[in-house]
Amino acid sequence: AELFATNAREMKMLVELVRIDDLADKLTEFLTKCQSKPIMLTDTPLIKSLGLTDFLRGKQFDAQRWDDLTLDAAYDFDAGITEVDYAVAESGTLALRHRPEQPRVVSLVPFVHVAIVQPRNFVPDLLDLMEKLSEGGLGSSVTMISGPSKTADIELNVVTGVHGPNIVKAFVL
Repeated sequence: AELFATNAREMKMLVELVRIDDLADKLTEFLTKCQSKPIMLTDTPLIKSLGLTDFLRGKQFDAQRWDDLTLDAAYDFDAGITEVDYAVAESGTLALRHRPEQPRVVSLVPFVHVAIVQPRNFVPDLLDLMEKLSEGGLGSSVTMISGPSKTADIELNVVTGVHGPNIVKAFVL
């Protein structure tokens, strides 16, 4: 977890190691700081078991589960919250396998992407990640996230957030 956090921070990802009991409050604090009000959450088992949608609604956020949304509606949200399938310690990279309950739009369209990382999600390096991904077949897509979206023009002027989230925050449980 520490190696992942160090490497992810080098890639401009915000990383916070947090106890599971403190996650909801830390998440609320972060979303408030980002001035994110409409929030979409995946329908994955972890996100559901944590009760984050109802908790955020109770804190006056417009929190919506993915199965209640359309693709067009996704563009109206300030933040997306997902769990991750793997976190690569060597590179500080998050890997998300996409499936109906966790489409790529939740992590790629909003200005802010919040990822919840469980201890069992860590793999040492990219070779181990590829091995894990190939075990069950790659599926329709895998998104690998190493910080906020960045692009540069021919003069090497770097711009953040053009082709994806401007802010990526990983809460490591």
